[in-house]
Amino acid sequence: MQDKIRKLVQGMMEGEKSGHGMDHVNRVYELALKFAEAEGADKEIVGIAALLHDVDDYKIVGKEEAEKLTNAREIMDEVGVSPEIQLAVLDILQNMGYSKCLIGIRPVSLEGKIVSDSDMCDAIGANSIIRFVMYSLSDKGNGRIFDRNVFPNINLSYEEYNSVGVTHETDGVINHCFEKALKLPNLMMTNSGREEGIKRKNLMVDFLRQIFIEENAPEWIEFLDDYLRAL
Repeated sequence: MQDKIRKLVQGMMEGEKSGHGMDHVNRVYELALKFAEAEGADKEIVGIAALLHDVDDYKIVGKEEAEKLTNAREIMDEVGVSPEIQLAVLDILQNMGYSKCLIGIRPVSLEGKIVSDSDMCDAIGANSIIRFVMYSLSDKGNGRIFDRNVFPNINLSYEEYNSVGVTHETDGVINHCFEKALKLPNLMMTNSGREEGIKRKNLMVDFLRQIFIEENAPEWIEFLDDYLRAL
């Protein structure tokens, strides 16, 4: 069943160049199954939710459509997912995502926590930096990689993060690391997620420090150190 779901998601994600394509889905899926094994969770629910977690993402389908979870529902109906598992998966999808986390909406089930942590882990570390660049250079981003004159808004509110459109005033690849990515390890909900998140955070910190050295931007190194102390 999960192979059928993967093929349908693959067809839907084909051509997606914003960093939310099938490569991202596959990484989240594999990591989620690994976490499910370690945490003793239901692998069927975890696997299906991980495969479907971005098919209704607001950055892809728009904010009005995202809450309906139309694509996830249609895919599960098409492959014959049982009503009980559908309810569990939809509950996960309705309650995960960084923007929802900003207003206190989090998954409750162990399976939901695992899928959320897996998705957040792919927003930290090596692949995440590639994803940030892809998004910034896509038609959804603003093309900003690093502007030393535009510092991040580290206290970005839900309204600012989730404003009309898909980007905000201080958005950019480097700023996104501060505005979201480096905060994610503290938001993990499972031991597996926390351990993996910390590893990826350390890699991202090393990357940022090297960028600022190469750009001869000591003020940004100081900003990074102050930021890390406050985390």
